[in-house]
Amino acid sequence: MPAPIEDYAIIGDCRTTALLDREGSIDWYCPPRFDAASVFGALLGGPDQGRWLLRPDDAEALSTRRYDGDSFTLVTRWTCIDGEVEVTELMPTGSGRHDARSDVIRRVRGIRGSVTMRQELRVRFDYAATLPWMRQLGSHEAPALVAIAGPDALVLRGPRLTAHGRAHHGTFAVAAGETVDLRLTWFPSHLDVPEPLDVDAAIATTDDWWRDWIGNATWFGAYDDAVRRSLLVLRLLTHEDTGGVVAAATTSLPEEFGGSRNWDYRYVWLRDASLTLQALLRHGLVVEAEHWRRWLVRAVAGDPADVQIMYGVAGERRLPEWQAAELPGYGGASPVRVGNAAAEQFQADVFGEVLIALDAVRHDGSDDDRFAWPLQRALLGEAERRLDRADSGIWEIRGAERHFTHSRVMLWAAFDRAVCAVEQDGRDGPVELWRDIRNTLAERIERGGFDDGLGSYVQAEGSVEADAALLQLPQVGYVTADDPRMLGTVAHLERTLMRDGLLRRYRTEAEIDGVEGDENAFVACSFWLVEQYARSGRLDDAEQLMERLLGYANDLGLLAEQVDPVTGRQAGNTPQALSHLALVRAADAIAVSRRRRP
Repeated sequence: MPAPIEDYAIIGDCRTTALLDREGSIDWYCPPRFDAASVFGALLGGPDQGRWLLRPDDAEALSTRRYDGDSFTLVTRWTCIDGEVEVTELMPTGSGRHDARSDVIRRVRGIRGSVTMRQELRVRFDYAATLPWMRQLGSHEAPALVAIAGPDALVLRGPRLTAHGRAHHGTFAVAAGETVDLRLTWFPSHLDVPEPLDVDAAIATTDDWWRDWIGNATWFGAYDDAVRRSLLVLRLLTHEDTGGVVAAATTSLPEEFGGSRNWDYRYVWLRDASLTLQALLRHGLVVEAEHWRRWLVRAVAGDPADVQIMYGVAGERRLPEWQAAELPGYGGASPVRVGNAAAEQFQADVFGEVLIALDAVRHDGSDDDRFAWPLQRALLGEAERRLDRADSGIWEIRGAERHFTHSRVMLWAAFDRAVCAVEQDGRDGPVELWRDIRNTLAERIERGGFDDGLGSYVQAEGSVEADAALLQLPQVGYVTADDPRMLGTVAHLERTLMRDGLLRRYRTEAEIDGVEGDENAFVACSFWLVEQYARSGRLDDAEQLMERLLGYANDLGLLAEQVDPVTGRQAGNTPQALSHLALVRAADAIAVSRRRRP
């Protein structure tokens, strides 16, 4: 059984990541790219699905862990009967390398006494479907274990391991003052075994890179530590080469434990990436914004009628959804999905998110959008053609399409930003047409998306259901946070979607999403509620909910998609970009509200 989701740490090189539990087991690793097949897949099954364990042989050893400052270098201190060791684990970043390899470093340093360390290596390529051929290379003093199957190869350099059944095991001792380095490298099997890394240089370069990056961030006003870690998570999930921002590092971690609400989030949603971009821009991180804008232009290039709601890390369009049968699922939650069929859905809100993000780049980043503005005009033309079409909405409903209020508001926001681009920024375009469309959308939203009896906006035309996505209406400027219509909406959300103090996205019992089962509280939605409270004068409520939400982050400041508000268990894919960017927005709103308070 894998560890609780909140027990996992993450390391990464801004191309892919690895997840480690508190027992020293790397249970998830998909080199060389976020959406590649797993090499270690124990997260979605158990040891037989692949892992790399490194820990003291003392079963009673106790550990504490932390990141080394503003980085993703994980430092774990193990205290044993016979001594103490410190394990430093990272994926080298910032070397400017553009080759195909992917590296994991694990350095063991003796602190006190002598500690026997234990290793177990189980390599399972292609989502645990392929058992590799293993062979020993190198000398007795510098052994190397190589695993090869099909296109994949790994080499592990460090203390020698011995085959036992379908795994390799070994032990080694580390005395006070001694250092033992283990280096795992994935590389394409058609290439020669790569030269080993200089571990000292890799650690120093990686730590400098992360500190330099976060050092460019500006304007911290509240909950600074949580905001800094969240910004770092957003950068970790941004591909170094392509600029694509993945929604999470994992696939198929369940929204409901033991259930089937398991999805692959290792792709680039236009919505999540756009919101991430705004969070980074708000804190002065302009380079990533420009990188994402170039990614967007490449990904969406072509017929605007073909625009998708998500793409692969490099802008790939085909993301067929299939089930990895060799992975039994986290705690038996099946199926394990690879790819995401939601890529084929129509979600009208993405037009708004993209136009809002590009407007933010124009104002807070680079105003050189000579390539992006034609793209925006083309997207507006496509949005105009689809104004009356029902869609699957922000939550990717797999049931019948509807006229979701949030989707209509985001279309309104798309044309609102277009009007502003002409009137304020001097861009060319049919501003009178865009203004008319914006006004017509507002009339339709008020007519079909607001229920006078409830005094609240509703999920969709003809519905009385609540939807936490309505908390974004003030965020995009459709209404103010203290507008009576918005205050009524908040009251409706609190009555119907609040469960044990946190918000769900919508009522699953209304059976609109076409998927069986229930789900836990959605972390981003509760952070949106914090922002709403802060912006509408309920600062005390905002601070109380913010403190509670931060308490659900793990000891390293990481948040998954959802949380069980009773047990505190995290659920869904992790770490979740949407959760962390919503945290940043909530903290910023509280900081502004505090400054304005008399």
